[in-house]
Amino acid sequence: MPPTHNFHLNSDSPSTPDSIDLLRNVTILASLDEEGLRSLNGAARMDLPPGQVVVHQGEACRVYWILLLGTLSISSVSPDGHEHVLHLMPHGSAFGETTLLANIASAVTVCTETECDFLKLDETQFWHLMTSYPEVRQAIIGDLATRLARLQAGTSQQARMASLGTLAAGLMHELNNPCAAAHRASSQLGVNLSRMNTLTAKFSQDITTLEQKQCIAELQERAMVPRLEHPASSLEHADAEESLVAWMEAAGVEEAWRLAPTLASCGIGAKDLQRARDAFLGIQFADAVAWLEALISSRQLVGVIEESVSRVTKLVETVKTYAYETHGDIREIDVNASVDATLVMLSDKLQGKQIRIETDFAPDLMSLRTECDAVNQIWTTILENAIYATPRSGTITVRTWSEEVSKSVSSGERTDLCVLIGDNGEGIPLSIQSRIFDPFFTTKPVGAGGGLGLGIASRIVDQCGGSIRFTSAPGNTEFLIRLPVRK
Repeated sequence: MPPTHNFHLNSDSPSTPDSIDLLRNVTILASLDEEGLRSLNGAARMDLPPGQVVVHQGEACRVYWILLLGTLSISSVSPDGHEHVLHLMPHGSAFGETTLLANIASAVTVCTETECDFLKLDETQFWHLMTSYPEVRQAIIGDLATRLARLQAGTSQQARMASLGTLAAGLMHELNNPCAAAHRASSQLGVNLSRMNTLTAKFSQDITTLEQKQCIAELQERAMVPRLEHPASSLEHADAEESLVAWMEAAGVEEAWRLAPTLASCGIGAKDLQRARDAFLGIQFADAVAWLEALISSRQLVGVIEESVSRVTKLVETVKTYAYETHGDIREIDVNASVDATLVMLSDKLQGKQIRIETDFAPDLMSLRTECDAVNQIWTTILENAIYATPRSGTITVRTWSEEVSKSVSSGERTDLCVLIGDNGEGIPLSIQSRIFDPFFTTKPVGAGGGLGLGIASRIVDQCGGSIRFTSAPGNTEFLIRLPVRK
């Protein structure tokens, strides 16, 4: 336990001859004369060595601290679990008013950087100081305003960075799939081209008759047919493969099991290969079938690469859609595209909990014309909370529509763009529903959230002139965001 003792400020106290001088260096007490400083008689004095935690993040410590000597470090644990030192607090500072006045838990951890000497006021002594000295009260409230503004700005930035980190992880996961598919396809394409080069060299020497040349031309034309107009079912495809394998093995084709799936995928069967079997003898027929399979496979692999590149391009466009909304100019936002881009960016979290997304985007939804910053932060915050609350294999629903709203006789009607985001989690307890938009309020563990997400989302909605409402019960929580369209 750190040493503590009563802090007597009268002149008869030989242990604290410098007490008055120390208190004169405290910023909030600058307006007090010596008599006012002596009114603090009875407050506890505390000495702490370096490296001691004074207040933990998330702790509701109802104590007001005045730092007489030493230096404190102020840090916080971000949503990604990392601890960040925000700044150092010099001697002559005071803290603890946010817990006492705003009735919120500490959003930071306060730790001694050097050996520190404190004056510790309990709640009664703090309120006596507040009510007895107007100048001190004004200074403390000024500290509260400054500290809350700084804390909100810093925590907002941390929340935004953590959110961007999560989105980046999801984006990397989404990019990895098409890139890996394109890489596998390009590698196999190289193998196919090598096989085709070898077989083509053989054909140039072995094909001698007009029948063989026409047969190769027909096979090449058949191979370039994009795909079946009416794809077979899985059972029909399996039967076709099995039948083709048996026929090719009877015709002396080696590794028929490997070639048949590619041929059957574009509808080639025994009838299509019969002419080639009549035109080529022995090993020549096997080479013709292998060449045909390599050609079809190469065409399919090119399609995989094209699809993968298209997917990457779409993801890049998604990022541009998401990032563009951070600009401060008046712009038009496609709300459907904005919400969809956020879902893509959060797909890694959704897949991690195997959450099913049900979307119902209104077609031809009007664009939102606004100068508000980061409208997508609204969807990001609510969707992240929904993912956090939704059980594994649960469901999140997203719906958009437009609605005419009557305002008044003089102003007529306006059009609202509506976005509904719901989940089937446990719901928000009734006891805290009135506080979920309050700054720094959170039900998540320390480090898992700063309690600013919904507060920021609400502020952005207010800037847009809209509203955000919610209903919640076990198994059904819905947030409805309304944003007015600017003509």
